[in-house]
Amino acid sequence: MNRDFTDQELAKRKKLAELIEKDQNPFEIQKFIRNYNSQSFIKTFEGFSKEELHENQTKILIAGRIMAIRQTFGVIKDFYGKVQFYINKKTIEPQTWELFNNLIDLGDIVGIEGTPMKTNTGEVTVRVDKITLLSKSLKPLPEKYHGLNDDEVRSRQRYVDLLINEDSMQTFVTRSKISAVWRRFLDEKGFFEVETPVLQPIYGGAAAKPFTTHYNALDKEFFLRIAPEIPLKKLIVGGFEKVYEFSRNFRNEGVDTTHNPEFTGFELYWAYVDLNSIMDLTEEIFKTTCASLNKYQFKFRGFDIDLSKPFTKISMVDFIKQETGIDFNEIKTDEQAVAIAEEKHIKLTKHQMNKGHIINLFFERFCEEKCIQPTFVHTYPVEVSPLTKKNKLNPQFTDRFELFIGQKEFANAYSELNDPIDQLERLEKQISEVASGNNEAYANEVDMDFINALEYGLPPTGGLGIGFDRFCMLFTESDSIRDVLLFPQMKDSNN
Repeated sequence: MNRDFTDQELAKRKKLAELIEKDQNPFEIQKFIRNYNSQSFIKTFEGFSKEELHENQTKILIAGRIMAIRQTFGVIKDFYGKVQFYINKKTIEPQTWELFNNLIDLGDIVGIEGTPMKTNTGEVTVRVDKITLLSKSLKPLPEKYHGLNDDEVRSRQRYVDLLINEDSMQTFVTRSKISAVWRRFLDEKGFFEVETPVLQPIYGGAAAKPFTTHYNALDKEFFLRIAPEIPLKKLIVGGFEKVYEFSRNFRNEGVDTTHNPEFTGFELYWAYVDLNSIMDLTEEIFKTTCASLNKYQFKFRGFDIDLSKPFTKISMVDFIKQETGIDFNEIKTDEQAVAIAEEKHIKLTKHQMNKGHIINLFFERFCEEKCIQPTFVHTYPVEVSPLTKKNKLNPQFTDRFELFIGQKEFANAYSELNDPIDQLERLEKQISEVASGNNEAYANEVDMDFINALEYGLPPTGGLGIGFDRFCMLFTESDSIRDVLLFPQMKDSNN
């Protein structure tokens, strides 16, 4: 393969060749034992005076990437932060000075041996006795003052983004902390973390278009899961009472600032509780995360979001009435609902020519954009909730809620449908909707193994799903879902 190199890249490769010629090939080095990182080094010695450190002979072994060089000073960066080093030509071996002065570049990874000191300005610094080049950077780092600001390049070359942009590194540190908070919170409440299959012979658990693949060993088409809901409910049938899963899900749909076809979902199932218990738990998850990060106010999609107050709760029908004056409780037939939809210029497909779908479309058109602060919208039509228990007082609706923040859905939850007869009828209805043009129905065929599991008996159960990536967007104040995905899928760079 022929490659064109810039003058900087050629200069770096020339230095590497010289190192190899001197029998100092950095890529042959196996390890470098450290006794400090940048954080522990500064924390240990910042309380000493300059005079005290002048006499201190503690041996320092520290490593990192060179981010700056200024005459006889330099800065290395590791995962924990940055630390300055100082090299004195008069007190070190000529080989070390030659390496530092002529063969080391910005971006190189080095191991430093030395002792602690403080500069005249009081900065804790490593006084160098020896430098070991551990890896030669053959690419120049982006310019210090311009950084890496192109969002496309930042997502495509995340490794450079993390090196240069401290905010980006902090975003992913925060993401990791959030998942740890959730696990600790749920484990303390007696939930068990489980894993369920990514490859499924029948997709289901959400309204989405799947990715397909071929399972060679079985000679059969399989689907990458769109949700882990069905196997998790089978675990409740099997005797687990509280389970949760962080799952990689795949939905063969569009990409925008809050959607990515491959994403991290989170679902939990809790036996013997109703929707109200799940609603309380959902709010507690959000506020526990706030408490752990010591932050309750966020910027999200241009909105100022306040998570410190109680979340709003409103039924879908009441919300529509509030925004439009139309009370769907007074509308008795599908024909009446279709007529009102036509008056409001809402286009309907064949499978949407009924009251339930129209109520949902009215909410999406007139109400969803009003959900700025955290809002639980509950009591959804049965037509758009095929896995949800019907409301006992009004069987046209289900015991389901979605949580909206900043005009976006963050959570979806319901009292799980545990009547196998009703569930079979509703899944068959979904199959008929596929035939009517709904390519985002909940399943491509009836999952009879799921029905079989329900026939053994599923206790009253509450279930919850949260889009973990979107949650992290809110809590890191990120504008795009790509900003919270380490390696988002990108279009080919030549497209």
